[in-house]
Amino acid sequence: MVPKRFLKWKKVFGKVESERMPARKTWDHAIDLKKTFKPQKGKIHLLSKNKREEVQKFVEDQLRKGYIRLSKSPQTSLVFFVGKKDRSKKMVMNYCNLND
Repeated sequence: MVPKRFLKWKKVFGKVESERMPARKTWDHAIDLKKTFKPQKGKIHLLSKNKREEVQKFVEDQLRKGYIRLSKSPQTSLVFFVGKKDRSKKMVMNYCNLND
């Protein structure tokens, strides 16, 4: 199903390759939010047992892959669920405060 011209990049999209962060580069830099951003704490909304389990599973998976790490930041992000065509739900995080 994949056009031949794209097959040379097939390995990049493999399961193992997609579950790791790219190697650090000399041009990587930190973004100091303290100078430009005032952290906002949102309200805590109770989730159903199923949604709590889904959030916990997501966080554990992201920690395992190294996509996220533990933080002491006071910043929070709204988490909500969007319905998909197959009636499952996709968890989405709202980063609007960071994007302002």
